[in-house]
Amino acid sequence: MDDIAARRAACTDSFLGNGLIRPPELLAGIDPTAAADVYGEGGVVAELERHVAELLGKPAAVFLPSGTMAQGATLRVHADRRTTRTIAWHTYCHLDRHEGQAHSRLHQLIGRPVGDPERLITLDDLSEVSEPIAALLLELPQRDLGGALPSWDDLVAQTSWARDRGAAVHLDGARLWEASAGYERSPAETAALFDTVYVSFYKGIGALPGCCLAGSEQDVAEVREWRGRLGGTLFGMWPAASSALGLLDGAVAEMPARLRHARAIASALADVPEVRVVPDPPQTPMMHLLLSVPADRYRANAKRFSEETGLWVWPSVADTGDPAVVRSELAVGRATLRHKPEAIAEILAGLCA
Repeated sequence: MDDIAARRAACTDSFLGNGLIRPPELLAGIDPTAAADVYGEGGVVAELERHVAELLGKPAAVFLPSGTMAQGATLRVHADRRTTRTIAWHTYCHLDRHEGQAHSRLHQLIGRPVGDPERLITLDDLSEVSEPIAALLLELPQRDLGGALPSWDDLVAQTSWARDRGAAVHLDGARLWEASAGYERSPAETAALFDTVYVSFYKGIGALPGCCLAGSEQDVAEVREWRGRLGGTLFGMWPAASSALGLLDGAVAEMPARLRHARAIASALADVPEVRVVPDPPQTPMMHLLLSVPADRYRANAKRFSEETGLWVWPSVADTGDPAVVRSELAVGRATLRHKPEAIAEILAGLCA
């Protein structure tokens, strides 16, 4: 890892996401005139919460330091009001795969995987769920499926299915901003289908870590209390809030251009037989790439490329079960827009050599 960190530090550019954001750049994004909060109250934290609530068309929002904290607390709030603690979600749900089972160990929630892991949830999948559920969690876009989105009609049908059964509907919207571009709808139009919405600021937005949970006044008030119980109400949260507030609107406005660029990259890759795009064409400003190259050869190619060109690429990639094929994820961000699709296709072809 020290070798990888040193190579990254030596690089001068990247086409991955928002690029090589160094600590000084992140710190420069904090408004020096921002008003400080005190334990999450007032100042730029309150300003960001009001702005996000308005952007998502919700009565209220609360700022939290992490999505793991935000989503677990929110689903607990929904379950505490109902007679079941079961949450229906996709097999690739982040809470189940990447959070150390915090939903179970901290909040006594029961995850109910729905559908096939290699495709989106369908209404037919949900119709097979007979037990009562406290909430349906949907992730938009589905990151582990390359940023895929259900059709708008399917999304409406699925959220209606949950409400008809007295369940809450929660959106894992870490990349809602990207999903809004895919749907060609405002974030508020998508958020309107959900009772509660979690959004992230460090992923596509490129700000310091932090997130917001938006919903009804009561839901948000209860999540705010859980933030304190879970140790998330820090004395001063204003640096991260200021970073998010300064970058949010510009990044959201840029998402349609990012989506067009993602599709242009996919088109350029049509002439590169060693690379397959998933989904093709991209449905949001992100995609998965299946590279026809063994993992060890890819790592060697990536190391050599970064050292020789100063352009940072993925240092390693994910296995697929096929030793001759690996998977990477390309999030299209500010840095990606600086690189022509044909140039990115050429680089990817070289990484498969």
